[in-house]
Amino acid sequence: MKLEFFFDYGSPYSYLADVQLAAFVERTGAELVYRPMLLGGVFKATGNSSPAFEPCEPKRSYGGREMARWIAHLGVPFVFNPHFPINTILLMRAAVAAQHAGVFESFHRAIYPAFWADGENLGDAEVIARVLGAAGVDAKPLLEATAAPEVKGELRATTEEAVGRGVFGAPSFFVGDELFFGQDRLMFVEAALAGA
Repeated sequence: MKLEFFFDYGSPYSYLADVQLAAFVERTGAELVYRPMLLGGVFKATGNSSPAFEPCEPKRSYGGREMARWIAHLGVPFVFNPHFPINTILLMRAAVAAQHAGVFESFHRAIYPAFWADGENLGDAEVIARVLGAAGVDAKPLLEATAAPEVKGELRATTEEAVGRGVFGAPSFFVGDELFFGQDRLMFVEAALAGA
């Protein structure tokens, strides 16, 4: 059964979801399909915003404590990126380009830790190139491809598709037409896969 993962590297909860997915796929046998989208575009289309900008201070404070609990529970390296919020449009276009070039797996393995464990400024093309180079990925053709109409168009179309299917944030998962939002909903995703 296919499991679609709509994500943006700028979402810390998408990072927390991602670190769980290898074991999840091994356990369930699901076919994982990565769907890079632009979270800023989703927010704009739906009127939503980042939990980091929650106007209710007690809720925002609780959200920070809850994230810390999940980080400890999952045992993953994490730093809140000091450059946040980062405009991820270049990065997400590069992800699409990496899929086209057949290097997405290496790209993906390098980017999430750089963003949420190392605190790199991944809105900067030079930083992206350095991070990818250290991982053995040639960033030059990927960054050049971010200007290609087909890459820009695909990211836009995926973002619009996500909104059209009910997505309002990240991470968002689909099993068939059923939407599951949040890294803490994987138990329900697994049940859906088992019943499909």
